[in-house]
Amino acid sequence: MRLWLLRHGEAQAQARSDAERTLTARGREEIAQVAVQLQARPLAAILASPYVRAQQSAALVRDALGLVDDIHTVPWLTPDSDPRLVLTRLDDYAGEEVLLVTHQPLVGALAGLLIHGHRQQPLPMHTASLAELDGELVAAGAMDLLALVHPHQSLK
Repeated sequence: MRLWLLRHGEAQAQARSDAERTLTARGREEIAQVAVQLQARPLAAILASPYVRAQQSAALVRDALGLVDDIHTVPWLTPDSDPRLVLTRLDDYAGEEVLLVTHQPLVGALAGLLIHGHRQQPLPMHTASLAELDGELVAAGAMDLLALVHPHQSLK
């Protein structure tokens, strides 16, 4: 399975709630930069947190890739979600190529769990960082990090 993990772009600092924070102009630019890394990828699904900034980031990626499929909004990709719950939910996508659009601290902890088998080594995910993971199984310690891209960088 190929799994792409994307942290949302830069968001405004204040809003009525954390869930309502929207992308800044810089955040939209960051997402546009990393979206090109997904060109020609056979994404089976884009799964996103219900938070506004993640929804906006996912929509920007979908539009940049010219995809018409809906973004799947899932409640288990919010900042404080349990990475182990995410693993069980991803069983439904086994063998497919999937993009998750989410937040810190979840995205770093999830990547660390998938790569190292534990959460003590979270992957450093800045705004709009994109991680590419691959493995036969979506399980703790069962995936390899193929690339980690930050805005203004390209794939290894």
